[in-house]
Amino acid sequence: MAKKSVYIAEKPSVAQAFAAAMKVNFSRKDGYLESDESYVTWCVGHLVTMSYPEVYDEKYKRWSLDTLPFIPQSFKYEVIGNVSKQFKIVKGLLTRDDVDTIYICTDSGREGEYIYRLVDMQAGVKDKVRKRVWIDSQTEDEILRGIREAKDDSEYDNLGASAFLRAKEDYLMGINFSRALTLKYAYSIKNYLNLDKCVISVGRVMTCVLGIVVDREREIREFVKTPFYRVLAGINIGGKECDAEWRVTSESFYDNSPKLYSEKGFKTEDDAKELIASLGSVPVEATVLKCEKKKEVKNAPLLYNLAELQNDCSRFFKINPDETLAVAQELYEKKLTTYPRTDARVMSSAIAKVINQNIKGLTNYEPCAVYAKAILQHESYKGIEKTRYVNDKAITDHYAIIPTGQGLSALGSLSPTSAKVYEIIVRRFLAVFYPSATYSKVALTVTMPNMTHEGKIESFFANFKILTGKGYLHVMDYSFFKDKASKAGADDKDDGKESEEETVTDEELFEHLQKLKKGDKLQAESFNLKEGETSPPKRYNSGTIILTMENAGQFIEDEELRAQIKGSGIGTSATRAGILTKLVNIKYLSLNKKTQIITPTQMGEMVYETVACSMKPMLNPALTASWEKGLTGVANGEISENEYMSKLDDFVSKRTNLVKDNDYRNLLRSRFDYVASNYKSTTKSGAKKAGTTKKATGNKASDKVKEN
Repeated sequence: MAKKSVYIAEKPSVAQAFAAAMKVNFSRKDGYLESDESYVTWCVGHLVTMSYPEVYDEKYKRWSLDTLPFIPQSFKYEVIGNVSKQFKIVKGLLTRDDVDTIYICTDSGREGEYIYRLVDMQAGVKDKVRKRVWIDSQTEDEILRGIREAKDDSEYDNLGASAFLRAKEDYLMGINFSRALTLKYAYSIKNYLNLDKCVISVGRVMTCVLGIVVDREREIREFVKTPFYRVLAGINIGGKECDAEWRVTSESFYDNSPKLYSEKGFKTEDDAKELIASLGSVPVEATVLKCEKKKEVKNAPLLYNLAELQNDCSRFFKINPDETLAVAQELYEKKLTTYPRTDARVMSSAIAKVINQNIKGLTNYEPCAVYAKAILQHESYKGIEKTRYVNDKAITDHYAIIPTGQGLSALGSLSPTSAKVYEIIVRRFLAVFYPSATYSKVALTVTMPNMTHEGKIESFFANFKILTGKGYLHVMDYSFFKDKASKAGADDKDDGKESEEETVTDEELFEHLQKLKKGDKLQAESFNLKEGETSPPKRYNSGTIILTMENAGQFIEDEELRAQIKGSGIGTSATRAGILTKLVNIKYLSLNKKTQIITPTQMGEMVYETVACSMKPMLNPALTASWEKGLTGVANGEISENEYMSKLDDFVSKRTNLVKDNDYRNLLRSRFDYVASNYKSTTKSGAKKAGTTKKATGNKASDKVKEN
């Protein structure tokens, strides 16, 4: 009997792409495709899941502190009910006698590996050769390369182990901590908010993110604005009046003065006016002390990873991270872009060698065709492997999200938002093949004598720059921005230093600036007060919270620990959006759809207080990131599965027992009062809006809660 191969994908559309790439006549069957040499089938996401505690023993169905901590010696799994038909089809194919080789074509990442291995385990597959197809896009060439170069799946055993551990970790923490805190404290929250029901949901990553948002909200809430007053001189340069800002120097009368708010301003308006009066009546002669001229080079930004794309889509299009991931997945499945769930912002050296093919395809993408053609004409893609945009060491599973140059026929089927997301990916990609943008900068310092205090000199500073070469900025001319200010702001989003520089387009003025030298005399034709006030930190939006999760090290004061977890954020590129969505769905966080601003709800802040009292480490980004680093260590073969599981069991047991052994209900009453003082209402209807939930990890709607 001739032997066949099975190709198993994560979803039907991907299976169809594989079948099309193989150029074989397949006949369509129920749940799979068949040819003379092979079968192509698919999962529909997860087909198998971890069993609820009551499957281990009926006693776990009723929540009770007596049955916690719940840490099984071996874990049980089951087929998900609504996809059981497809599981039976897949199982039947994987275990057929005429099948000798299985090509695993699920998504190339930890979660994709987990999806297949669960099916393999539950189906009892034996005596088959398993080949792992690892691809970066769904183009025909890439699919065929992936099949051709497929490795034995045993080479991915460490990745598979980390996937199982991640699931066990979320399962154990979710069930034990959610049940323990619900049994101990949910009654207090339910009564305080006058809710019908309350379940306290706790998760390894979810609770940490809640903590980050609540901490920021409290920083804003407790921030006291402080007014300050700056002094500006209107300096005549070539017939044009330009602002120069006073700053204290060692020659100033105000050096080390208690009247100063900072080196740039005063605490009171009267003191600022006193400075102006001491300079005499306008016009006042000003002497050039310094006129420093230099060039500035600004490189194109690194390529998109998922977090950066989610942040830009939140800023540009006001869509949340889950929506961005869905769009990125759509573009990937339509062969327009590469794999979306990546943390890398660079290309691999392998793709860099053939990158001209991607660029060539983009000559047919009308909005950017002229740029793609110019790159090919000047061959500016050559040598890209020597730049910062190519770095194999900065890539784990996949390189950055880039356009494939293929699938352009699908553009017509995209929604307007999806088309815009594709455009920003294309422009970000093409920009790296263009020269840097160049600027000329002038830093001007002028001095004036303090007429009231003899021998004292007051100094004023101004910075100017002019764009001398657009370079890659040519490419970043987004079609969806109607006004130039928006276009400019889009590219300068992370260049806060430029706020003190006056970018000029007046070339005549800049020529005058270039000619200035030390000792030249200018006229100060006016002095003005500029009142300001200190600003609280900004609230997170759906994009910045994703970047914050990616860069969790910023919260860690210990330098050694911060270095240890570098590259291990909170959650992964594949899970961060879903975590944020869950926090919104269970009403712990509120997401403004128009602005994408995130704030805690009253319910969310009360849960924060409960966790802070009973298991504070769960709010600590350092702990959460260190768990993620541990999973990475397992995937890399640096930490054994048993070692990780032992630490996990110990942590869950200790923390669960601490909740059981302590009672903070009296303390929490005062903390709940503090929280309530910041919200308008705790009425029953208002409380329901603030957060009642029927879902928690390990909890079914039918579960009965025993109060303790």
